[in-house]
Amino acid sequence: MAVHAEGIVAIVIFYLLILAVGIWAAWKNKNSGVSEGQDRSETIMVGGRDIGLFVGGFTMTATWVGGGYINGTAEYVYLPDYGLAWAQAPFGYALSLVVGGLFFAKPMRSRGYVTMLDPFQQIYGKRMGGLLFIPALMGEIFWSAAILSALGATLSVIVDIDINMSVVISALIAIFYTLVGGLYSVAYTDVVQLFCIFLGLWVSVPFALSNPAVSSISVTAKEAVYQTPWLGKIDSADTWMWIDNFCLLMLGGIPWQVYFQRVLSASSATYAQVLSFIAAAGCLVMAVPSVLIGAIGASTDWNQTTYGAIPPKEKDQSDMILPIVLQHLCPPWISFFGLGAVSAAVMSSADSSILSASSMFARNIYKLAFRQSATDREIVWVMRITIFVFGAVATAMALLTGTVYGLWYLSSDLVYVIIFPQLLSVLFIKGTNTYGSVAGYIFGLLLRIGGGEPYLKLPPFIYYPGWVQQEKIHHLTGDVEYFIQQRFPFKTVSMLASFLGNVAFSYLLKYLFESGTLSHKYDFMDAVVSKHSKEIMDKTTLVSNDNIILSEMAPVKTHLSTSLAGAFTNTEALSDDEESSPESLNNDQE
Repeated sequence: MAVHAEGIVAIVIFYLLILAVGIWAAWKNKNSGVSEGQDRSETIMVGGRDIGLFVGGFTMTATWVGGGYINGTAEYVYLPDYGLAWAQAPFGYALSLVVGGLFFAKPMRSRGYVTMLDPFQQIYGKRMGGLLFIPALMGEIFWSAAILSALGATLSVIVDIDINMSVVISALIAIFYTLVGGLYSVAYTDVVQLFCIFLGLWVSVPFALSNPAVSSISVTAKEAVYQTPWLGKIDSADTWMWIDNFCLLMLGGIPWQVYFQRVLSASSATYAQVLSFIAAAGCLVMAVPSVLIGAIGASTDWNQTTYGAIPPKEKDQSDMILPIVLQHLCPPWISFFGLGAVSAAVMSSADSSILSASSMFARNIYKLAFRQSATDREIVWVMRITIFVFGAVATAMALLTGTVYGLWYLSSDLVYVIIFPQLLSVLFIKGTNTYGSVAGYIFGLLLRIGGGEPYLKLPPFIYYPGWVQQEKIHHLTGDVEYFIQQRFPFKTVSMLASFLGNVAFSYLLKYLFESGTLSHKYDFMDAVVSKHSKEIMDKTTLVSNDNIILSEMAPVKTHLSTSLAGAFTNTEALSDDEESSPESLNNDQE
C-alpha cells in the first residue's frame, strides 16, 4: 500500500492546529496566578485554580476519553464471545467520575491540595508518599506508552507511514505544548481534541453503516451472521470476573493524578463536583460512535472489502478494528478525518499523563521529600525536565516494548489495589497511620501479584478458587499458549484486604504504643508517639496559596518553615481531618 499524501497532509494540518492551540493557551495564561502571588509551578500544575465550566468539562472528559478508550471500546464490542456486555469502560469510567464527584472531589479540592499524593504525605509522611508514587508513576507512564503505541499502529494502517516516525512526532508535539503551557495548554487542547474525536468518528459512522459489505447491526446484535452477536453475553461462570473488572474500572478509575489534576484546578469544590458529573455524561456520549464501529466490524463480510477474506479477529488484529473500519469501509477522505479523531484521542491522553507524572515528581518527591527549601523557579525547571524525561521514556517504551498493554494492565490494577484503599483511609478513616499504610501496601501488592498477569506471561503463585487453565491460539503462527485465568474476584479482594490491613494495623500499633505495651523508642516511623515528627507534613507545608474561596478559608497556626507555608486552610479540612491531622494526633498523645 502506497503512502497516502492526502492523509499525511491531513495529519500535518491537524497537528499544527493542536500545536498552535497549545502555544496560544500558554501565551494567553502566561501571567495567570502571578498577580495573586501564586507560585508559577503551582500554576503549571493546577492552572491557577480558575478553570471554567466549559474548558473544565472538556478537559475532565478527556481524563479517560483517549486512544485506549475509543479503540478498546470498539475492540470489545467487535470481539466474538465478548461484545457490548464486556465493553465495560464507558459505564465503568462514567461511574468512577460520578463516585469521584460525590465523595472525593470536594474534600480534595476544598483542602487546597496540589497533587493526589499531598494527603498521603500529610498523614503518612514523605517516605510513604514516595512509595505510593511508584504505582502512580507506573500507571501514567505505561498508559502513555500504550496509547502512543496504538497511535503508531493506527497511522500505519490508514496512511502506511513509518510507525516509529509517527509515534515520535506525535509524542514530541504533545511534550512541547505541555512543557510550554502546563495544564492550561493541556486543557485548551483537550477542547479541540475532544471536538475532533466526536466529529471525526460521527462523520465516519454513516459511511461505514451504508457500505454494501455491512449487514444490519440491529440483526447482528442478536443473531449470528458472520460471528456471534455483538451484544455479547456474560456466562454464569464468568460473573464474578465481570464484577471484579467492573469494580476495578469504577473505583480504580478514581485514584489517578490525571483526574485529581482537573479536580484541583477547578475554581471551587462545588465546581469540581459539577465537572465530574459533566465528564461522566461526556464519557458515555463519546463512547457511542466507538460502540457502533465495533458493531459494524462484527457485521461485515470482510471478503467483500479491500481488507480480504480473513476477518481481523483471525489475523490477531481485533485491537485495530476501529482504524480498519475507517480504512476499508469508508471513502479515503472520511478515513483521514477519522484518523484525526484517533490522533486527537491519543494526544489528549498522552499530554495529561506526562504532566501528571511530572507534577507528582516535582512536588511530592523533589520538593516535599528532598528539598523543602527549593525555590519556585527550581521546581518549574524540575517539572520541565521531567516532562521531557517521562515523555521520552513513554515514547521509547512504545517503540521498543511489545508488552506495553500488559504493563499498563498490571499497573492500573496496582493503582486500584494499593492507592485506592490508601486514599479511602487517608480521607475518611480517622487515625490511620504509616504502619497501617505500609501493611496495606504489602498486602495489596502480594495478593495482586500472586494472581499472575497473562499479558506479561507472569505465572500466579496464588491459585484463587475457581481458577482454570485456558488456551490462546495465535492465528498467524498457529502457536498455542496456555495461561491461568483467575475467575475469582481477586483484584477486589486484594483491594479490600489492603484497606482492612491498613485500618487494622494502624489501630493495633496505635494501641500498643499508647498503652505502653511497646516502648516509644520503637516508633521508628514517627507515626504514633512522636510529638514533632519530621516525616509528617503540616497542612501549611502542603497548601501554599490563598486561591480558595472565602467560605472555605480558616486560619491555621504554622509550625514549619513559613517560606513554604501559606497561613490558612479551610473549615472543612479542619472539621473533616481534625482527628487524623498531625497536630491533633500530637494533642491526643499529650
